[in-house]
Amino acid sequence: MAMGNLVRTALKAMGRNVMRTLLTMLGIIIGVASVISMLALGLGSQLQIQSQISEMGSNMLTIMPAGGRRGGVRMEASATVLLSSDDAVLLEEEAHYLSDVSPFLSTGGQVVSGPNNWPTQLQGVAPAYLNIRKLQIKEGVAFTVLDIKQSAKVCLVGQTVVENLFPDGRSAIGQILRVGAVPLRIIGVLEQKGSNTFGQDQDDVVLLPYSTMQKRMLAVSHVHSIYASAVSENLSDKAVEEVEMLLSANSRLISNGEPAFEVRSQKELIAMFSSTSEMMTLLLAAVAGISLLVGGIGIMNVMFMSVTERTREIGLRMAVGGRSLHIMLQFLMEALMVSFGGGLLGVILGLGASAALDRILGWPVSVSETSVLLSFGVCTVIGVFFGWYPARKAAALDPIAALRYE
Repeated sequence: MAMGNLVRTALKAMGRNVMRTLLTMLGIIIGVASVISMLALGLGSQLQIQSQISEMGSNMLTIMPAGGRRGGVRMEASATVLLSSDDAVLLEEEAHYLSDVSPFLSTGGQVVSGPNNWPTQLQGVAPAYLNIRKLQIKEGVAFTVLDIKQSAKVCLVGQTVVENLFPDGRSAIGQILRVGAVPLRIIGVLEQKGSNTFGQDQDDVVLLPYSTMQKRMLAVSHVHSIYASAVSENLSDKAVEEVEMLLSANSRLISNGEPAFEVRSQKELIAMFSSTSEMMTLLLAAVAGISLLVGGIGIMNVMFMSVTERTREIGLRMAVGGRSLHIMLQFLMEALMVSFGGGLLGVILGLGASAALDRILGWPVSVSETSVLLSFGVCTVIGVFFGWYPARKAAALDPIAALRYE
């Protein structure tokens, strides 16, 4: 039997009961739409996470004390090895794969300006920190290396701090804010960055020279961590190896034969979040795929009903010379067309649902060609798998018994 005849016969059979055909397609439509929209949501979330981490500096490295554990045993606080600004200077002078290095200290504090006050994050850094974190100055200037040497009482503030300390809209440049008994003169305002991957407001921050925080606020000589940036993202691994080699040469940073520090790159963070996001995406797709299974069972049920209703027709076709193969192909074609038609409508609905999630709810979505092709492939497999047994049953009917069927 020619393919054209199979298609025409299948369309005629489907047209005899349009409502039943549409209801049969419904399971496939919902399943395909769910799979496409869930995969789009998962991929969109993954891309958004990668983008936000990249905005923090995709080639950024963080060097920090190694968590206070040695050989599985938790050490006392006094035994924890601390980093110093000299370690940052060593990396800045000796490392070939690093472009910028900055010591880092952080503490929370209440900043006060006139009648207004605001709890914020205070960070002691070097000027290179702006390049590492890709921070831009919106107004004013950044502090300099000379300010670091003099432990100058100057600072840069984020937009959130400006909005809460100066709600009247006046310029923050030149204004004095106090942290406890320490006055700081605002010399620059940072460009707005918004929230990061963890939901933290990146604009709720006050940056000041790390030496100022060491001497005038915390009264310490160490730093909490060191931030650095590799020359390029592709060289991040080599930069990590170089940092470990340079710092390990310092006996002060070795404890019980092990490095007393750890180096983390953004690639590790991206890989961790991507792995989690991919797992959640697959889980969502698997749950949505259950609808496809239900739709396939619906196709099998309807095809069994169709075989029963058309038993006499099958017997007549066989009596005039129709072969069992032709009968099987006819019913298999019907199952495929129901499945494929449901898949096509499901793709349209899935694309529409993805667009709605993006425009109405503002959720990150990204529809990939792979998910659409996968949906069509699954529809084809479902049509063949669930349509084959009813088609085989129809082809196996005895022509004489079929003609006598009432």
